Amino acid sequence: MSLIVGAYAASAAHARWNPAAEQEFFEGLETLPDVRGLELPWIGSAHPHDDDWLYSHFPRRFDAVLTSVPGVMVRLRDEPRFGLASTDHGGRAAAVREALAMRDAVHRLNDACGRAAVIGIELVSAPTAGPSAIGSADALRSSLLELVEAGGWDEALLLIEHCDAAVADHPAEKGFLSVEDELTALADLPMSVGMSVNWGRSAIELRDPDSVAAQIARVAASDRLCSLMLSGTSAEVTAFGSDWADAHHPFAPIAGSSDAKAFPLGEPTSLLTLDRLRAALTAAGPTRWKGFKFGWADSVAPVARRIDMISAAAELIAAEMALSVHRA
Repeated sequence: MSLIVGAYAASAAHARWNPAAEQEFFEGLETLPDVRGLELPWIGSAHPHDDDWLYSHFPRRFDAVLTSVPGVMVRLRDEPRFGLASTDHGGRAAAVREALAMRDAVHRLNDACGRAAVIGIELVSAPTAGPSAIGSADALRSSLLELVEAGGWDEALLLIEHCDAAVADHPAEKGFLSVEDELTALADLPMSVGMSVNWGRSAIELRDPDSVAAQIARVAASDRLCSLMLSGTSAEVTAFGSDWADAHHPFAPIAGSSDAKAFPLGEPTSLLTLDRLRAALTAAGPTRWKGFKFGWADSVAPVARRIDMISAAAELIAAEMALSVHRA
């Protein structure tokens, strides 16, 4: 029942580099028995500040997943046609090249660990929808086929991480392709290409947290759901940011009970509750891995407190995963 953790969202050294704090953070994460690996943010490199530091300090027992979301959002600021789903030839070609650069990082991290430590590459169906940057399922399929045919992924799965799709009734955070378009793009590709769903990003799209489980179930029914990542959001302005921000809110506070671990370090307005966690796990069923990505709003909080939050979340989710298997 071990988990992949997008721990960078809670790192004291993510925005401003502090090698000592990052080393303390990694050492603390490595002690958590419910954590099997880390989701790492790709922003043109495998680490936001120092790739060589990452390769030498990455915990050797951990697996890794690379997510392209942070880097894609940076690119889109100046290149609105950039993306694997872009109908613009130059924008799509640039996104394919960037994905292949991620492949080089896979090789380097695997070499450092002495094994195939990277188990997945999370890609997205950018660009943002709009009059100057339109994506399509056909363009996404073409890009993924190029990546499959390029090979050399060292057994890592290629995943489309579903982000909030462009919809008519509210502004989008990401505004990429719909679940249906993403599944259409995957329809005849090898099963080494799948999907990942992030709970918070689906809630941002749907504006109804109780509808997220149905979207997860829709992807699971396609047999393409490889990963479920748990991350929250809020309908209110909080210390994490604006309403409906993709800011990785942790769970709402959860008191201990006979059938659940406690989670006292939560965000009171978070829409990710214990009941919605349970619904998501049930909807997803078996997947290659599950994980979570929770941020920390206080920029000066000590590393130990951040580890406490991740530890409590990991214990809670692992306990609920075990219970969901028992209920099934």
